[in-house]
This record gives sequence, structure tokens and C-alpha cells, in this order.
Amino acid sequence: MDSPNALSTAPAAGSRKNATLICVPIMGESVEKMEIDVDKAKAGGADLVEIRLDSLKTFDPYRDLNAFIQHRSLPLLFTYRPKWEGGMYDGDENKRLDALRLAMELGADYIDIELQVAHEFYDSIRGKTFNKTKVIVSSHNYQLTPSIEDLGNLVARIQATGADIVKIATTALDITDVARMFQIMVHSQVRRVPFIGLVMGDRGLISRILSAKFGGYLTFGTLESGVVSAPGQPTLKDLLYLYNLRQLAPDTKVFGIIGKPVGHSKSPILFNEVFKSIGLNGVYLFLLVDDLANFLRTYSSTDFVGFSVTIPHKETALKCCDEVDPVAKSIGAVNCIVRRPTDGKLIGYNTDYVGAITAIENGLRGKHNGSSTTISPLAGKLFVVIGAGGAGKALAYGAKAKGARVVIANRTYDHARKLAYAIGGDALALADLDNYHPEDGMILANTTSIGMQPKVDETPVSKHALKYYSLVFDAVYTPKITRLLKEAEESGATIVTGLEMFMGQAYGQYENFTGLPAPKELFRKIMENY
Repeated sequence: MDSPNALSTAPAAGSRKNATLICVPIMGESVEKMEIDVDKAKAGGADLVEIRLDSLKTFDPYRDLNAFIQHRSLPLLFTYRPKWEGGMYDGDENKRLDALRLAMELGADYIDIELQVAHEFYDSIRGKTFNKTKVIVSSHNYQLTPSIEDLGNLVARIQATGADIVKIATTALDITDVARMFQIMVHSQVRRVPFIGLVMGDRGLISRILSAKFGGYLTFGTLESGVVSAPGQPTLKDLLYLYNLRQLAPDTKVFGIIGKPVGHSKSPILFNEVFKSIGLNGVYLFLLVDDLANFLRTYSSTDFVGFSVTIPHKETALKCCDEVDPVAKSIGAVNCIVRRPTDGKLIGYNTDYVGAITAIENGLRGKHNGSSTTISPLAGKLFVVIGAGGAGKALAYGAKAKGARVVIANRTYDHARKLAYAIGGDALALADLDNYHPEDGMILANTTSIGMQPKVDETPVSKHALKYYSLVFDAVYTPKITRLLKEAEESGATIVTGLEMFMGQAYGQYENFTGLPAPKELFRKIMENY
């Protein structure tokens, strides 16, 4: 099966490939605090800032607007968002609109006016000329993302007010909602309507990044780089340095990791850094997907070229592909989907088993020995796999292929039994694993998410049972050393981390994505930095 190697290389870094501006929202209780943040945003590489006047504890319009505008180090967008449109201002409506008019008179670069009051606002400034200020007329939907027809009508309604720039923010109930926003964005660009289209929530994250590919006027990035618990609004730093936003262009190819949850994945860090280093014109995203078939149907254009697949979609992925590599078919799970450039068909692969089995073999051989012997050190060993999902299937298949005797332990015994039957092994209920020791020197592989952040104090098996294993592997790699691995090491077992499997499966994915051999040294160097 051919891999797509028709990927263009990106032009040299440094130059800007799109006109999308990065705007940092500035919220603060005082003007002084806000001015400090404006300077931080400038230092961080922002193009403009949004001054959220509704976040100020006290606000003297003439004095404060003058202070902002006189001291500005970046273009300023003034927003004074009322409670009825999701903001914090709860006072007199006339005073609010007076302040925005004053901002125009004083020379603000942009102001934001809600669609609901745009006509009366424009009536109040008719006949006056404000040379500098561009007016953004905005509409926010905190419930959902309307149909394509309703979005189109909304753009027309906003344009009819006389807006310089149209802004629509909606809410993603599903990642496929964002596709409608992209369609409107592309359509607006063709018609030369400056358009800001953002889809809020974790499932809308891609709208904030791919705005730069599809021609959005601006996107927002926050200053705070506190640990983002879920990928919602990205930070300025992530937009610039994780997603390389300045380098995105209309012909940039889109890759990503499909999962639920997905925010813990290190794949975007790894692949975006590799793409940047070798000059490949692609971007790799977090894709929080509820319904895989629907996602693949919706994003079926040639822009979307390759996906990594993680929990819980690996088995469904098998059914969603047009063709499946024989190994992936035998395993019954796919962790890598590639869109073939010649005919757009989806091809499924499994690189999990090579990644994990190689890491475990290396652990058994001891690093010094390399992989010189032809017979696998797994041959004849009793190999216990915890979990019967996609990764469990891959490990069971791989261990069996190397000559190990395989036992599947799973919370649901029936699932264990089915997998054991399929590969010719034995089954066990996970609850019985603590008292299972037919022999010493066994191998244990956890393929479930037990022990993954944030539940780092969980482990699938009691410490007292670990002394019967010579090697313990954990597919979880956040944290790198899970409770299971820590207790296994204390019990005298060799441990192999999920990071080793992660690297191994990533090499295979990269090769499927690009048709090029994986730059393994570069991969290792990137992961060491994290």
C-alpha cells in the first residue's frame, strides 16, 4: 500500500504565510494591571489586544480610554460586553454605548458592538467620521452552532448593519460543528468580507487554529500559560510555537490525534516540532471526537490527510477505513489513518504493536545487547496483557507472533475471553490477577488507562503480585512513571515506560503519513526536551 508522500515542504520559517491576526484578550480589575498585560502580549508576539472594559472594577471612560490609547504599544480592540451577551457589564446601556463611541472619537483601532444593538449604535454615529476605528459587529451563541443556512443569514444580517468586520462565535456540541464555520469563513473570504469565526469549547479548538488556514480575520490566544486542563482557548504561546500559526497557509495539510479524552496526548508537540524542523507544510491538532464515522465523513476533503487514533476509537476505526493493512486487520484495531492522495480513500494501519513489542524486547535484552539475536526474548514467556481494547489487542497479537504464551486479564471477563479465543491464549478476570502466579519471571503489560493523569494513584494490580514478573510495561505515559511502574521497580522488575511505545508507534505513523523514513534522533531529542 502506498503512503502519501505528495506533501509539499513549507517555505522557510520567519516569513508569514497568512494574514490572520492573533489577538490577546486582556481582562483586569485595573487599568494598570491591563497595561502590564498589554506589554506582555506585545513581548509574546501578539498582533493586537482586546481590552475587556467590562472586567474593570472601576471605569472612568474619558480618563481610562485616553490612558489606554495614549500608551498603546499594540493596536487596541475595545469590548464592553454586557451580561446579556455573556459579558460582565450589568449597568446602564446608554452609558455603555457612550463609552464605545468615545473610544472611536479618541482613536481606538477597533471596537466590538453586539448585533442586537448595532443598528441603534450606527444611528447614533451617522454623519460623524472616525478615520481610524474599524467596527466589529458580533454575535455570540453559547448554546450551539447553527445550520449553514442560519450562519449565512447571520453574516448577511451583520453586514447589513454596516459592519467593517463580521464576528460570529458559536458553541461546539460536536467537532463536526466547526466544519460549518469553516465553510462560512471560506465563503466570506471569496466575497472579501472580513470575518472572525470562532467555535467555543474543547470541541471547537480547531476553529481557533485553522482560522489561519481558512482566512479568518483574527483568532484569540490567552496570555496565561497555566497548565491547560483541557484544550479550550489556546495560549498565545501555543498558537505561535506549538501550532506555528504564522506558517499556516491555504495549502497546509491537516493531521491530528483523534481521541476522547485527547488533551493529555504528546503527539501534537512531537509532530508539529518534527514538521517544523524538516519544513513539512502540515499542522497536527488535538481532535476531541465523539463519533468517529461522522468526523471522517465531515472532514473528507483532501486538506485532512492523516490521523492518529487513540482510546476509545481504535476498534471503530477499523470499520471506518476503505482499506486496512493486513496486520491491523489481524489485530482488529487501527491507530493510524491515512487519506491516499490518488483517490481520497482512507487506509488504516496499526503501529502500536511494533512500538510496544520492540520496547519490551529491548527491555528484556538489556539495552547493551541491542537486537542482535533473531529469536525474540519473548519466545516461550508467559505474557499477561491487562485490557482487551485496541492497544490490548495489538500487544496480544504482537506477543503471540513472537512466540509468547498470552493471558488476557480484563475487568469484563467476557471481553478477555473473546480476545483470548481469537489469538489462542487464556483469559482471566482482572480481579483475579492479584492471586495469579503459575510461574515466576512473567511479563505484564497494562494497556488500559488505569493510572493515567489525573488519577495517578490508581494501579491495575496490587504491589504484592508484582514480584512474580521479570518485566512490567505500562502503555500510559502521562505520568512517565506510573504507580504501577514505580511499584514494579521496587519489586525488582525491569520496567518499560509508555513513552517507549509512544515513540515506536509514532515512528510508524510518521512513515505512513509522509512516505519518508522517521528521523528517529530528532523524535528522541524533541521528547527529551519535554
